[in-house]
Amino acid sequence: MNSIRRITATLKGEPPDRVPVIAQVFGRAAGEGGTRLGEYLRDGKTLARCQIAALERYGYDAVFALMDTSVETEAAGSALSYSEDRYPVVDTYALPDARHLDRLRQPDPARDGRMPELLRAAGILREEVGDETLVVGCVLGPLTITTQLLGMEKALYLAVDEPGQFAAVLDFATGIATTFGRAQIDAGVHLPVVFDPSASPAVVPPPFFREIELPRLRELFSAFKTGGSAANWLHIPGPIAPILPLYSRAGVEIANFDYPVSAGSAMHALPETCLDGNIKSLSFVTASEESIAREAGALLDAFSSRGRFILSSGCEIPLEAEDGNIAAMVGAVRERG
Repeated sequence: MNSIRRITATLKGEPPDRVPVIAQVFGRAAGEGGTRLGEYLRDGKTLARCQIAALERYGYDAVFALMDTSVETEAAGSALSYSEDRYPVVDTYALPDARHLDRLRQPDPARDGRMPELLRAAGILREEVGDETLVVGCVLGPLTITTQLLGMEKALYLAVDEPGQFAAVLDFATGIATTFGRAQIDAGVHLPVVFDPSASPAVVPPPFFREIELPRLRELFSAFKTGGSAANWLHIPGPIAPILPLYSRAGVEIANFDYPVSAGSAMHALPETCLDGNIKSLSFVTASEESIAREAGALLDAFSSRGRFILSSGCEIPLEAEDGNIAAMVGAVRERG
């Protein structure tokens, strides 16, 4: 089986030739291509070249057309500070006052910010790997885009004090995610993962997620499916056990679970959904190769009779990750056959 067929079988609950393994190697791939992170995050051709280099080195089942969590807010008008070796940070938010939402326009993925470069990366990656390896794009979830337009503190206060204005910004953010995700599909990704860290129970209570964010995620995933997405993949990091049972209501088909959630809890919450996770990201920096292999083996054992599992890190593999630890995770599935 190639990677696409392996993942497709896994999603259907059919036995693959081996468990798929997806290392969430994003900016970490810059080093594999011998370039600085700053260039990787701003040049689509460089990003694609580095992702292919990482794929060839480690042999996992997906490549990522993914830059960082500031792409959408920058395209909407936020000002960023860049570093050559760290992810950019927002200096000035695009929406200092939610009452001025009408002054913002929806970003155009073909021309605004770094969106065109990400689309360029998506196209190159799809041309390189075709339908052999999964090409994954990325959009931020509506709540995360909202916190990136306003700033986290201002967004949370607005949600409490002016729920109507907050809902309007959320709807605007949903529009950004929908347009950008559809553009990525058109450019060549098989699917865009929805990364929504601001929706984590570590940030907002589960009832807020259920009542406010969940309907917008459902709308977003519906639009992606209509646009040709191969599967709906949701990634919310942190202690997500209280909200995992709600994922099926949004049409989630691949659910990422981070290290605070046990494999047993995730399976209980979503018995029919494909799960991916959940080796602790920091372990790829601090742990030994043997430890990574043991943890990977334990996860493979836990899901051996259930299936519908993709071995992965719980979140992004850090920039400082050890090469051998990434290889150890991939090697664990290859040893099982």
